[in-house]
Amino acid sequence: MTTPYIAAPFPAPEERPDNARFWQAAREGRLLVKVCESCGKPHWYPRVLCPFCMGDTAWKEASGLGTVYAFSVTRRAGPNPFCIAYVTLEEGVTMMTHIVDCDLDTVRIGQPVRVRFSLSEDGAPVPTFVPV
Repeated sequence: MTTPYIAAPFPAPEERPDNARFWQAAREGRLLVKVCESCGKPHWYPRVLCPFCMGDTAWKEASGLGTVYAFSVTRRAGPNPFCIAYVTLEEGVTMMTHIVDCDLDTVRIGQPVRVRFSLSEDGAPVPTFVPV
């Protein structure tokens, strides 16, 4: 039996001065990650200072492509099943997200995915992923 994902609005993200550029890019359908200006390493969750060397960071546009690192399908937490996952982007960072708009029984570790921005409740769209 297949379990389709039924899209529902996600909670609105908390927008602050330090992440406003990220959410503006999301409204434009672009995914940004932070990259250190000193050591050049990308990182997720975005921070003002690099978690590796404490250098200043800058936003960089990501490809939006990645692979499923780990996932869990939840069927009993509410009226609709959902898939929460860690996705490793081509840029090397791993982010927690949702896999959407697919048969949840077909999600697999190592599966290629691409970003899709999903509606939130009265806020910026949030990055989610769909199988390629």
